Amino acid sequence: QYTSIRYTEHLELEGIKPSIGSVGDAYDNALMESTIGLYKTECIRTTVFHAGPYRTINDVEYATAGWVDWYNNRRLHSSLDYMAPAEYEAAHYAALTEEPQPV
Repeated sequence: QYTSIRYTEHLELEGIKPSIGSVGDAYDNALMESTIGLYKTECIRTTVFHAGPYRTINDVEYATAGWVDWYNNRRLHSSLDYMAPAEYEAAHYAALTEEPQPV
């Protein structure tokens, strides 16, 4: 993939190391590919989050916002003990202790 020289130079000036996919790594983008697949299946190819066909970019944006809200706040994930991500994250932080961790 092409990466802009100016963009790369700007990152370097700010002391930021760019994260660019590695060659030959089948798992490099697996999480994003999985999420996009779910989005297409659950939002784009259905009428659950919109009525009828998409006619404008606003239709897609509105349906996408609804899907993201549902995915994060109501969709139960088997990998999260059948909890929604927001609920799982809240439970995780609630379980953390205030005790200092060894360095």
